[in-house]
Amino acid sequence: MAFLSRRQFLAGAAGLLSAPAPLRAAESLRVATLDWALLETLLAIGANVVAATELRQFREVAVTPAVPATTADLGLRGTPNFEVLRLARPDLIFNSNFYAWADDRMRPIAPVESHAIYKSGESPFALAEQVTLAIGERLQLPAAKRLTEQLSARLDRYRSIFAAGDGRPVIPINLGDARHFRVFGSDSMFGEVLRRVGLTNAWQGATSYSAAAPVGIEALASMPDAWIVMIAPHPADAVVTLSASSFWNALPAVREKRVLTLGAVNPYGALPAAGRFADLLAEGLAHAWNG
Repeated sequence: MAFLSRRQFLAGAAGLLSAPAPLRAAESLRVATLDWALLETLLAIGANVVAATELRQFREVAVTPAVPATTADLGLRGTPNFEVLRLARPDLIFNSNFYAWADDRMRPIAPVESHAIYKSGESPFALAEQVTLAIGERLQLPAAKRLTEQLSARLDRYRSIFAAGDGRPVIPINLGDARHFRVFGSDSMFGEVLRRVGLTNAWQGATSYSAAAPVGIEALASMPDAWIVMIAPHPADAVVTLSASSFWNALPAVREKRVLTLGAVNPYGALPAAGRFADLLAEGLAHAWNG
């Protein structure tokens, strides 16, 4: 099969790997959230986010969209600082099913609206599209519709580009330590992106709307033809230890240089995370296929 050259790939993907940041409305509701998937959605459509949780870690794991310096950090998602939330003076709080326990604590501060992106047995990508459009309509931000349409077009374009690849399946993983990983199945956001761009997920085992963990590193031996796609962040010592492992270096994918190490992506993200994963994967495979 003839592969696209790196120049041809990059020309075909021009404009897909990055998109301009949405403009923020001058007069918009002040919003807050505990949930990272909702946070990245709100930021991507230009909402005025005045408070959210674990912002330092969000910047490291999700990377994009950028969080304004003016957004107050509420602390841990499991134990948010409700006094800081009150001082941020939100007009509206968006919450998810993951943090529904906090609804009663937050309602005296501002109205709470709940949206779920991860639900057992349902497509996180489809739910993320629905949530994005619903929030966009609620906040009167047309960027929400543009986000869904542009990402759909981007994935369709990647599908045509990946068709010129080697046809191998992909196993997306995140290291827990040098002997274990979590793997993202067909019902995860990463798994759905693979399907939508025409790539096969090598992991056919069970997951629960995101990932299965811990899985022993020896499981990779049962998928000798796959590309191993390692999605950061990983424990630094795990990567060092693994690189010196005889078992790891004996895997066909490692011997044949079919291992991609991608930048950090929020594994429980929404459409922005789906787009970032697709972009990084496309760039990584383009380099790998063409040396």
